[in-house]
Amino acid sequence: MKRRADEERGKTMRQLVLCNDELAGAEGFDRAEVIPLHEEAKEPRPARGMRRDGWLLVACGLALLPWLYVLATGLPATATAAHWPVAWVGLDALEALGLIATGLLAARGDRRHALIAAATATLLVVDAWFDTTTAAPGGDFATAVAMALGAELPLAALCGRLALRALSRHA
Repeated sequence: MKRRADEERGKTMRQLVLCNDELAGAEGFDRAEVIPLHEEAKEPRPARGMRRDGWLLVACGLALLPWLYVLATGLPATATAAHWPVAWVGLDALEALGLIATGLLAARGDRRHALIAAATATLLVVDAWFDTTTAAPGGDFATAVAMALGAELPLAALCGRLALRALSRHA
């Protein structure tokens, strides 16, 4: 796709040069100048606040690395959650809302679908991770893997593809 656009741009520029050469030879024109129709856009430098926020996020991510060791060595092997059903129903409800919103916005051609698609893809991957890592051995684990491979991860890939396509189209 990009190569085709570059070829079209090159063809247009060759036509301008030919036209420019014709004008240069015409009476009353001493020199003709070629003005490029398209120059490569430079990435604008992010605003100062954006750069500061970005470095703050990097620092927070690095600060979490030692915390991972504390969790890995300090958490009990098993745990009981008081609101286990609420946690799972809430996660699946968010996934359903994300899929519906992404689908409706994408069907309407609304570019904002990329944001919801990215968030929904993340939720689906997290759901697959926790389903498989918290499942009991045996049938529960097999069901979790089947759901992850048959539904959650393919839907996450679709949402990720929609988000990336929308972002690359408008870059």
